[in-house]
Amino acid sequence: MGVSPFLDRLGEGPLLCDGAMGTMLYARGMPLDACFDVLNTSNPTLVQSIHAEYLSAGADLIETNTFGANRFKLAVHGLESRVREINVRGVKVAREARESSGRDVFVLGSVGPLGKYLAPLGAITAVEARAAFRDQAEGLLEGGVDAFILETFSDLEEIRLAVEAVRGVTDLPITAQMAFTEEGLTFTGRTAALVARALRGLPVQVIGANCSVGSSVLYDILEQMLPEAGGLPISIQPNAGLPSRAGERLIYLSSPVYMAEYALKMLEAGARIVGGCCGTTPDHIRAMRAVVDRHVPKEVRARRVAVAPPVREEAPALRTAAPPTTLARKLEAGEFIVTVELDPPRGHNIEKLVQGAKLLKERGVEILDINDGSLGRVRMSVLPTAILVREATGLDINMHFTCRDRNLMGIQADLLGAHAVGIRNILAIKGDPPRAGDYVNTTAIFDVNAIGLVRIIRGMNEGRDATGNPIGEPTSFTVGVGLNPAAEDPDREIQRLLRKVEAGARWAQTQPVYDLGAFDRFLSRAGKLPIPIIVGILPLHSYRHAEFLHNEVPGIQIPEPARARMREAGERALHAGVEMAQELLREVRRRYGGAYLMPSFGRFEVVAEVLDALR
Repeated sequence: MGVSPFLDRLGEGPLLCDGAMGTMLYARGMPLDACFDVLNTSNPTLVQSIHAEYLSAGADLIETNTFGANRFKLAVHGLESRVREINVRGVKVAREARESSGRDVFVLGSVGPLGKYLAPLGAITAVEARAAFRDQAEGLLEGGVDAFILETFSDLEEIRLAVEAVRGVTDLPITAQMAFTEEGLTFTGRTAALVARALRGLPVQVIGANCSVGSSVLYDILEQMLPEAGGLPISIQPNAGLPSRAGERLIYLSSPVYMAEYALKMLEAGARIVGGCCGTTPDHIRAMRAVVDRHVPKEVRARRVAVAPPVREEAPALRTAAPPTTLARKLEAGEFIVTVELDPPRGHNIEKLVQGAKLLKERGVEILDINDGSLGRVRMSVLPTAILVREATGLDINMHFTCRDRNLMGIQADLLGAHAVGIRNILAIKGDPPRAGDYVNTTAIFDVNAIGLVRIIRGMNEGRDATGNPIGEPTSFTVGVGLNPAAEDPDREIQRLLRKVEAGARWAQTQPVYDLGAFDRFLSRAGKLPIPIIVGILPLHSYRHAEFLHNEVPGIQIPEPARARMREAGERALHAGVEMAQELLREVRRRYGGAYLMPSFGRFEVVAEVLDALR
């Protein structure tokens, strides 16, 4: 291979690639099932404007809008005869954007998989695949690319054929990237180490991974590839988190700050190219620019053209110091926390709820949890319930907030409304599915899960919404998460807890616990946690109540000795249940950060009696 300015530049220091093209086209109104590649000819101004945004954000490398411009994918749209034209124009559009920017950057010819399986699993032969890749490579070469990037491949045999086809027409540098699942395997079951060994054996200059998963998984992939790369530079371009589908919409949640943090980790680990894939925007690339510059020698940075400032001009956010909530203050001070759960009423009258809350306040309770549609049943919505109870009692409110009933826009709208009226403690939970309750045919939304919800709230606390747009004054939420010690897969539950902590959770509170020894063993999987655990306590009312909870309510396990104690108590079962809850509360105070009491059947006086154990 002759002299390559691209490889020379890469030798000087790490490079920043651009982000998603499809995401940006979709945001500008293109339907998901449209042919994005043909826009190179039908609407080049639109494509060029997106390239320009990435250049303004600081990208060193921009990829052509040709990921699907092969004969098989274009045939779906009746465009298979226009492979050469679409690829040539894709390069021209990118080059024109570069020239307009005045920046010294490289144009990479993007080549994706064919979209059909190779034989023997599918009908595409090696000869046909190689010919399709060659057609595309010739068009990109004619357009004037500086290098090639083969990306999002899941089959090592297919990427080998693509490399052979490109190498058959040019000796320009090739970056070869594979896609991986959350389990760290390709979709054909290959490990990252095996992939790295296979790719380094091909005539390519850079290897790596992109798409399908977010930054944390691809960071792990990078660490596995590095020892097997044989000294080749590695490129890592994650999605902006895992996508959630809402109808035909794909929602990505990783913020620019979050992805920049991981880009820094990747560079420190040894990556030479970082960038973004699906869901990433110029805001993500702009955030990454700052961390890439830390790894580029000063004299090299001085030779490169300065990045243009962001196009958007925004007034600085006004920051006001909201006083901490009672819950936030106790968390900061490390005090033992006691909170009691209240279920919103089935109707619109909250008088019983208010009277119960006042009784609890007399017993020293300072914080109330307001549930959000537990068990998938219809009750008064959580926010007005929280407001009315707080106004009637003056108590601090921890508002449960589920992902089930709101789309991504509704989640953020309700959170902003809650903050505006002073509800600033949020327990971020996924929510029980509707099929668990009275409306089995009702659809659930779940645009995001609980981890995504915590990330949204953290973003709001940093002054931006889920897409990175400013919201003005940042919020000051204190966010906690749920924890299910009776989960069928306890290791997965612990891993999810750790991811919630990483996302920004300040505390976790559990489903009802009846065996602290078993709970200790469950938590030991996590090691030393950086956040307090608030242990759920639900007093038992009768032997029948105990059996029902144990056998019919997900997430609750009552050990045989406890159920036997209720059975033997007979008519004094409620008294026994209160005693057991008091014993548990005393022990929880010695070992954990707080207790979360749950009254059954609206019996607030029972919880009030349990609280006597703290006197």
